[in-house]
Amino acid sequence: MNEQNLIQMANQIGQFFDSMPTRDEALAGIADHIRRFWEPRMRRTLLATLDTPERAAALSSSVRQALLQYRNELTPAA
Repeated sequence: MNEQNLIQMANQIGQFFDSMPTRDEALAGIADHIRRFWEPRMRRTLLATLDTPERAAALSSSVRQALLQYRNELTPAA
C-alpha cells in the first residue's frame, strides 16, 4: 500500500465528515468509515503514520485526531 495514497484518501474522507454538525460526529464518522471499508493492511499502514511526526503532519487535524481517539478500534487483530 502506498502510504501517500492512503493519507490522501484519509484526508478526503476527513473533508467529507468535517461537514457533520459536531466535531465528535465527524471524528466518529471518519473512524467508522475507515474501520468498515478499509482492509486491515490499509489500516495498519495508516496507523503507522501516527508514530512518525513528520508523516503524521500530512494528515488533516480531524483525521489525525480520529485515528488517535479510535486507534484501538481501528487496529486490526494480529
